[in-house]
Parts: sequence; C-alpha cells; structure tokens
Amino acid sequence: MSTTTLAVLVPVLPFLGAVAGLLLGRTAPGLVRPLAILPTLGAAVLAVFVAVRQDGGPAIETATELTPTGSVPIDLSLYLDGFAVLVAVLVGVVATCVQVYSTAYLRDDPRYPSYAALVSLFTSAMLLVVYSGDLMVLLVGWEVMGICSYFLVGHYWETEAARSASLKAFLVTKLGDVPFLIGLFALATDADSFQITKILRTVASGGLDHPTLIALLLLAGVAGKSAQFPLHTWLPDAMAGPTPVSALIHAATMVAAGIYFVARLLPVFEASRAALVVMAVMAAVTMVGSALAALAQDDIKRVLAYSTIGQLGYMTGALAVGDRAAAVFHLLSHGAFKALLFLGAGVIIHAAGTNSLAAMSRMDGLAKRIPDAFWTMTIALLALAAIPPFAGFFSKEAVLVAAEQTATGHSDTAPGAAGWLVLVAGVLTALLTAAYATRLWLMAFRGRGAAAPDHGREPVAMTGVLWLLAVPTVGFGLAAGTLADWFGGRELTPTMATSVLGTGAALIGIVLTYGLWQRAAAQAAAVGATAGATAAPAPGKAPAGPATGAPGTAPAPASVAAEESAESAALAAVSAAETPEVAEVTHDHPAVPAGPAPDPGRALLGPLHRHAADGFHLDAVYDRLFVRPVRAAATLVRFLDREVVDTYVRGAGAGPRLLGGLVRRAQTGNVQSYLSALLAGAVVLAIATAVLANVNAGS
Repeated sequence: MSTTTLAVLVPVLPFLGAVAGLLLGRTAPGLVRPLAILPTLGAAVLAVFVAVRQDGGPAIETATELTPTGSVPIDLSLYLDGFAVLVAVLVGVVATCVQVYSTAYLRDDPRYPSYAALVSLFTSAMLLVVYSGDLMVLLVGWEVMGICSYFLVGHYWETEAARSASLKAFLVTKLGDVPFLIGLFALATDADSFQITKILRTVASGGLDHPTLIALLLLAGVAGKSAQFPLHTWLPDAMAGPTPVSALIHAATMVAAGIYFVARLLPVFEASRAALVVMAVMAAVTMVGSALAALAQDDIKRVLAYSTIGQLGYMTGALAVGDRAAAVFHLLSHGAFKALLFLGAGVIIHAAGTNSLAAMSRMDGLAKRIPDAFWTMTIALLALAAIPPFAGFFSKEAVLVAAEQTATGHSDTAPGAAGWLVLVAGVLTALLTAAYATRLWLMAFRGRGAAAPDHGREPVAMTGVLWLLAVPTVGFGLAAGTLADWFGGRELTPTMATSVLGTGAALIGIVLTYGLWQRAAAQAAAVGATAGATAAPAPGKAPAGPATGAPGTAPAPASVAAEESAESAALAAVSAAETPEVAEVTHDHPAVPAGPAPDPGRALLGPLHRHAADGFHLDAVYDRLFVRPVRAAATLVRFLDREVVDTYVRGAGAGPRLLGGLVRRAQTGNVQSYLSALLAGAVVLAIATAVLANVNAGS
C-alpha cells in the first residue's frame, strides 16, 4: 500500500468510527467503546507508518481536482512533509489516549456514545487540517473542529457554565474566522490557487500584492483558534467541558491548528516584516499575561488552561522570529506533557471531588491516594517548568535560541525588535511558569488538614494512559536530535546563554514560590491555632457563634490575615460548588472543612492578584466595548422594527380596511335608496355637464 493511500486512511478511519458510533450508539451500546478506540488507534498506527516512510525526506505531494469552480480550482490534495507527519502522530496518539481514558472517566455518563463519536470526528478534522495540501479542504477541517468544540465543551448542557462556555468558544473563534476566510480568498486570488505548494511558489517569486493585509487577516483567525491575545478569553471558560476533552483541545487539536497553519504558511507571514512584529507583540502579551493569570486561579483546570495559552505564545513567538522548526518542536513536546497534565488533573478531581486547589490544600495525603497521578504529574510539571532533561526544557530552549539569534542580528528573517520582544517575554514567562507549576504541585499534593478520601486505586484505563504519556514527556527532548531530518535539518540544541537564562529564571520561580508557600502555610497554621483557641469554650459553657449564636461556631478572628484566609476559603468553596466537573465524580466525597488555604500566588502577585484572577477584566472590557453596544443596537433595531416599520405595515392595511368600511355603509340592501342615489348622481352629472359647457362656450 502506497504512502499516500495510508495517509488518506488516517483521517478517514476516525471519521468512519464517528459515523458508526452515532448510528449504533443507541441500538448497539456494546459497540460504542470499540468504535471509539479502534479507529482512532488504527489512525495513530497508520500515522506512525506514514512518518517512517516519509523519513524526513522531500515532501510527498498528490492532488486531484475536487470540483471546477470557473476561477480558482479546489483540489483534494495531500502535502506530507516532516512537520505534517510528526504532528499527525501526536494527534493520533493523544486522541487514542483520550478515548481510552474516557471509557473509565465517563463510564456512567448517559451521553457517552455521542461524546465518543464527537471526539472521533474532532480527531478526523484535525488530521485533515494536518495532511491537507489545499486551503479550502483545510478550512473544512478547521470549521468542523469549531462545531465539535461547541458540542464537547457544552457536554454538560444542564449547567449554565457549560452552555455559556460553549457559546463563547464558538462565537469568539468565529469572530476570528471571518477575517481568516477573507484572507484565504485574498491569498488564493493573488496566487491563483488554493494549493499550498503553488501559494509558496508565488510568495517566493514576490507575487503577493498585499502581503501585510493578507498576513494580518490570517493572523486574526489564528488568534481566535489558538487562543492568543486578544481572542484568548474563550479557552479558560472552556474548562466547563469534560477533562478528557480539555486534554484533546489543548494538546493535539483546535488550539494547535492555528500554530500549525502559520508554520505551514510561514513564508506568507515572512513576506511582511510588519506582520512579524505584530505577531511578536501578540506572543509577548499572551505569554506574560496568561502566566500572571495562571498564578491567581483556584480551579486546577483553569491554571492549566492559562498555561496552554502561554505555551502557545511561545510557539507564536518562535514563528514571529521565523523559526517554524522551534515552534513545531515545542508544539509536539507541549502536546505530550499538556495531555498528561490534563488527564492527571482528571484523576485528581476524580479522587478529591473538587477542582479547587484551595480545597485540595486542606486535604492531607492526597498524593498517597493517587500515586500514579502524583508521579506522572510531577514529571509533567517539571517539563512545563522547562527543567532539564525533560522535553519542555529542550523545546522551550529552541524558542529562546531562535529569539536570541534574531535579537542579536545572527538571523535577518525577522526584525530585531521582534527577537528582543520574544526573548525578554520568554525569559520572564519561564520564571512565572515555574512559579505557577510549583504552586499547583504544592497546593494539590502537599495539603495539610483532614485526610483525603480513600477510594482505592483509580482505573487502569486512566492511570495506564498517564504512564504512556510520561514516556515522551521525559524522552522526546533527548531524542529530538535523531529527528533533525523531520525538522528540515534544523539542529534544535540549546545554547549556554539561553540555558542559563531560561533554567535560572525557572529555578528562581521555583525557590521563590516554595519559600512563599512555607510562609503562607505557617501563617495559615497560626490563624488556625488562633481560631481554635478562640473557639475553645469556657468551663461549663457551650461555644456559640458571634452572629447567630449557633452552637459550635467560632467567632471570626480579628486579624487581617484571618480575614484574607476566610475570604480565600469562601472563594474556594464557591469554586468547588459551582464546578460542573464534580458531576463526573462517581464517588461519595465528604465535605472539605473550611479553613485558611496557603496560597503563594497571593504574595507573588500582591495587588495584581485580584485582577489576574479575573483575567485582567478583559471580559468586562469586551462587554463594555462590544457586547453592550451590540445589544443597544439590537434594542434600537427592534424598536424601529416594531414602532416604525410595523406602523407603516399596519397603516397599509388600515387604509383599505377603513375605505372598505365606508363603502360597506352604503350597501344597505334598500332598492329605493339605490334608485335615489342613482337619480341624485345623474342630476349631479347633468348639472356638471351644463356648467362645463357654459364655461367652454364663454371662453
């Protein structure tokens, strides 16, 4: 079987599995799990075969005309270069892990058949984007992913959070897709083709008439799909969906599609240096802003969501300095450890019964209850923090090396300003990333308080997947040297300067966060001891609450630290109660006792904490700038429609109706009245005729 035939089967198999799952989900429920896992597994295996056969050599191309259009043709084509085949392997492996994991995580979910089918369709759409050599066919996969994300994020449609999140994800990404579609048509018009190879040849020959405009239009769609500033706000809210969906979206589909698109068409963006600077600014703001926001989140999944936004910012930064090898390298390594982080977070949520880090910090022994998740998430967090020798270190260093070369003038692909922006923001984000990764680990696994509930070992389908993903998280960076041919011959080795900068910043973030956590834990223990002493009853008296007089209620401490801790506990309780993820948990969980939660993020951010926790109020800004004016315009249009347009319509009907009423009054049915009216009319006509005749005769 030829390589192109195998490549065609890679997206087709999950698509057939999705169709079969939707058709047979109700009538043959026993086939749902095999139809979810086997086609996706088959696609992953075939993707590996395609990558081996491609072997990092010249791109494999094939095309056939899909339909005549009368102008720019649309072709059904494949374009298999080293980047495409490696990304397809990532998509297949992560999607298979998600499907296996979901069989245990959602085993009691009544909507599992439709969920599994949508995950397969999601996978098929991403594989179509990866392998497609024609932009219109790529657009089909691009939009199908948007529809699938809408349904999967809104899987728990009974909750307001899921309904709002799915709608927000759909609308924000569509907002970027409108200019994206215009940019595609403009690009195809200049190149006279939608085929990627012909477009790249046109760019090489200087045939683009409006390179800056086209690049910026395409960049708007990429910002929406890959959650880059300012269209990133949908991604944290999308955590209302099931955790395995989050793993798939963040690691291997959807958000990766935008980065991959720019990497594939990078010469189009390099044709405009202004577009590269805009991309660098977008990447820098995204990296730093998302890392600050991650430090203030209480929901473990929202921490990881902002982490994804920041890591995508690294990839965008690598593209902004013209190094697609570094961008795709980080995309691949990030896909492995981010899938591991989300699936590990699912195990934690499954065991703890809450998404709240503050609540977990008041549980003792959670790490011992879930040792598989503890060790594998520790590995993944080290990779996220870019600590050597884990995969994240090598891929992040590749980005920093590319930025350094551009900033110091060793590469003239992009302006030096873009290089400095990406380099400075990248080093600062390395420090912040290590800080929030350490904060997550300490609050989730080093809690102090009541014993964590013990439900026995988690299912093998969940823990086995974690260890499988831990392998590339540890070894992919070390093995990257053997994959140089797939990265276009680019050596992705770190330099001494960037290694010292990046790793030094990460170590500073880790040490600083650990020290602040110890101080916060000591303060929380002191507050708890003070509260316990205050709550101790006098001999012969029962304790009473200060406000309600309820027995056993201690009065609130008077110190500021106690007030902050109480506020933190209240926020944590609200977060845990409102999180739809709890609905997935099948165990009975005791209520987590309220109390102070040691959070080093508050000390690190200081006055910024409140703003960072709310995503720097971007949703409120967008509400004032866009949502309210649109709603006001809609109210005005509704008023004009009802009070002006409808008035004319009603008037057009009322006039004939009034005239008909007047005519109806004359229809009495009396013959004498009709004859009298006829005679009167004849007399009037005779008189009028006589008068007119006299007037004419006199003139």
